[in-house]
Amino acid sequence: MTLSTPAASIANVAVEGTAFHFDKLYGYRIPVELMGQVQPGCRVVVPFGMGNRKRQGLVMSLGETADVEKIKPLHSLLDEKPVLSQELLQLAAWLKQKTYCTTFESAKAMLPAGINVNLSVSYCAAPDVDPEKLETLSDDGKRLVEMLRRSRAMVTRSRLLKVMGLDEKSRLPDELAEQGVIMRSDSAVRRVGDLTVRMARLCDPQSAEELLSGSDLTPKQKNVVRFLQEAGTASIKEIGYFAFCGPGVVTALERKGVVLCYQHQVYRNPFRDQVQGPASPIQLTQSQQDVFDRLLAQIRAGGGVSLLHGITGSGKTQVFLRLAQEVVESGRSVIVMVPEISLTPQTMQLFYTRFGSRVAVIHSGLSLGERLDEWKRIKNGEAPVIVGTRSAVFAPCENIGLIIMDEEQESSYKSEAAPRFHAKDVAKFRAKWHKAQLLLCSATPSLTSYYAAKQGRYSLHQLKERYGDAVLPKVEIVDMRGESPGSGSISEALREALEQNLEAGNQSILLLNRRGYNTFASCLSCGEVISCPYCSISMTYHAANGRLMCHYCGHSQEVPSVCPHCGEGHIQYTGFGTQRVEQELQELLPSARIVRMDTDTTMSHLSHESKLKAFAQGQYDIMIGTQMVAKGLDFEKVTLVGVILADQPLYNDDYRSYERTFALLTQVVGRAGRRGTKGRAIIQTYIPDHPILHLAAAQDYEAFYETEIATRKMMLYPPFCDICMVGFLGIKEQKVADSAHYFLQRFADAASRDYSDLPLQVLGPAPASIARVNGKYRYRLIVKCRDGRRFRQLMALLLTDFGKKREYSDVTAFADMNPEGIL
Repeated sequence: MTLSTPAASIANVAVEGTAFHFDKLYGYRIPVELMGQVQPGCRVVVPFGMGNRKRQGLVMSLGETADVEKIKPLHSLLDEKPVLSQELLQLAAWLKQKTYCTTFESAKAMLPAGINVNLSVSYCAAPDVDPEKLETLSDDGKRLVEMLRRSRAMVTRSRLLKVMGLDEKSRLPDELAEQGVIMRSDSAVRRVGDLTVRMARLCDPQSAEELLSGSDLTPKQKNVVRFLQEAGTASIKEIGYFAFCGPGVVTALERKGVVLCYQHQVYRNPFRDQVQGPASPIQLTQSQQDVFDRLLAQIRAGGGVSLLHGITGSGKTQVFLRLAQEVVESGRSVIVMVPEISLTPQTMQLFYTRFGSRVAVIHSGLSLGERLDEWKRIKNGEAPVIVGTRSAVFAPCENIGLIIMDEEQESSYKSEAAPRFHAKDVAKFRAKWHKAQLLLCSATPSLTSYYAAKQGRYSLHQLKERYGDAVLPKVEIVDMRGESPGSGSISEALREALEQNLEAGNQSILLLNRRGYNTFASCLSCGEVISCPYCSISMTYHAANGRLMCHYCGHSQEVPSVCPHCGEGHIQYTGFGTQRVEQELQELLPSARIVRMDTDTTMSHLSHESKLKAFAQGQYDIMIGTQMVAKGLDFEKVTLVGVILADQPLYNDDYRSYERTFALLTQVVGRAGRRGTKGRAIIQTYIPDHPILHLAAAQDYEAFYETEIATRKMMLYPPFCDICMVGFLGIKEQKVADSAHYFLQRFADAASRDYSDLPLQVLGPAPASIARVNGKYRYRLIVKCRDGRRFRQLMALLLTDFGKKREYSDVTAFADMNPEGIL
């Protein structure tokens, strides 16, 4: 009788670094010593490929197999407990299908950057190697072995290759390890460690009196015993402060067996100094109460998707604060998303006042350690309220009751890198999983969301009046064609309004969605514009560092004294950005205190918070900034808003140009007069008769929607279709163009042969509007479609086929569904 081989447990692993065309779950045998410890959601290190190089992976599921011998074993386990729940594992698999990325890429997006590990490879000399074997090595091999022998320690791969002068792709160390003349070690090192504090307590509190009455301890040691007898446990720092001694005294007591010392983990909290409550009760108007009651009933009935559309200053925030309070009191979690880091401080303060330390904050402005610790607090159930930007949608909380997306129309909710997800789609997935409510909020909702609400797919709730005694500001459109030549970027009307506001002790906000000083430099002799050497875009002059900078790849260079094209010395600077406007304001209003908010001034840690807090406290009179100052901010003393150049976004190469212009102008105008004082807004333009400007000035969203939705329907744009952009990137322009045409041909063949039932329109391929970025040429293919299972199947098939074409191995192809910006 033949005995069957007992089934062995295997882990199905998503492996890091796999390309889309060969991404799948790989089965690995679980070693006996790890049986019962490896769980779905844990990270592991696995051997991968022909050379069994170590890679990080994530266990997606467990399985059984009888064919043990052919399966590679796991190398090591990185987590004692799963870092992703079953829900988030399901979400990762869904994101892979939805966004055409690898499974590991989708899972990695859900984890804080600080938890990531680096796989480190090190080598040392092997003991007792036969000298005759060494003689057979190449000269480089002998030198490498001799160097490791002299070091007498493990040497990292990068350092070893650098000292040896070898290329980073060299296989020499691994070949020597395979021959047994050196030894290789693979280890995982976490990028950010836990923050711990050394603590101490008495080993036997019952013997404290005996210790104090004896003569074995010094007076300082007895002080420590008395303090710990009363306090129980304390940090070494606290012991030193209250027992008047140094850490050496505690160490001596530890050696005597009197105290036990250990490490205690503490959380890095960037907002530990925030003031908590007492929060005054939220008083809702009748219209707010009606909206609140309907939304609360929907939450209690099992959730769904709702759109809260209210004019600027109508009190949408009070409504969702009350909802959050009800949800938290019922024992469930709340996720609150805002589109900009600049909005996080004000939103966080509103929630912190009511919920205190139960609020966690997630955004890229925090340090890696702070992000890691906020993630831990959420996962441990210590923070049921999460406030943050796009990544907050992946917060590892259980039992979600409410997800809020403030300013839901904003483009920053869409990721531009793999996985190319929209936070709204992820929020819908999570809300459905938890039977929670997804609440989309905006004064200027996206046309797709408003259309869905009008069609009944979302429930629609509206607030049509400003909260309390606040009224909409008076809006004036200024024709810049009537300004005197050379007068600068500030019109006479705006200058006078700023002066009056300053004299009255009120504050002003100015919007200019261009950073830098001058927008481009050109030669008067030949007309050549100084462009980035790596991108098809002009360089911007920055007065702060006196250099020309590219806003796409970050390249900077000194300002040339002569034209690099013709050699003449006639360089002129044209256009204006936030730096130049700031300088103009200082010259026009020398007594004004001015703060600038753009990506150049908010790069440092928590700089958004500090600048906005200073402005709210009245330390500045005027705030000039890019779109980060236009949305969601609420300042009591702001009574004047100015838009420096309203025309710029109207003519971008995108079907949403009008929608974005309307939203931006409506939002920034709404920053004025939010506390009962009559506000004023001045919009500067060279096309004063443009209808979009007048609709935004009137805050008439309904009229704008009716006009724009008719155009979208006629031209077949979302929400009447989906748009899939297929991008192609590479160093050689002709190769990129050829690859795009090859993809189009394969697309046409497959669509006509096997997918003829799909409604498709294809545009292109063509060079991107900015044809070269960071040294890589870019082509695009636009597909109007319906984002369903069959279309995703077709696109995945084409991307997989393209990835296998060796002649295009140096070209990257990717698909982005409903991108916020067309290449």
